[in-house]
Amino acid sequence: MGKAFESIRQGLTEAIGHAKGTQAGVKVWRPAPVDVAAVRGRIGLTQAQFAARFGVSVATLRHWERGDRSPQGPALVLLNLIDRDPAGVLRTLGGGMMSRASAGSEARG
Repeated sequence: MGKAFESIRQGLTEAIGHAKGTQAGVKVWRPAPVDVAAVRGRIGLTQAQFAARFGVSVATLRHWERGDRSPQGPALVLLNLIDRDPAGVLRTLGGGMMSRASAGSEARG
């Protein structure tokens, strides 16, 4: 068999071992939990503004803030980025830091 097959076979073997808990040396990165309400409060956005700006539903945001659900996967990674550098994330997404006044007018359309 060719190199591609051997590479794929090795990858699958490692993935199966990891799933079974027998693969040594595999590092799994888990993002830190985030206090979503505190992050939102620090950047001065309402729930509706925060949800619209970062692409989550207001209902989901409320569940996270109440603690009856926790953000997972890419949402948790994004929240960690927002927690660490809100201005950088907002710049990357195409908007700078907003004051409460400008945030309110943006949410109204």
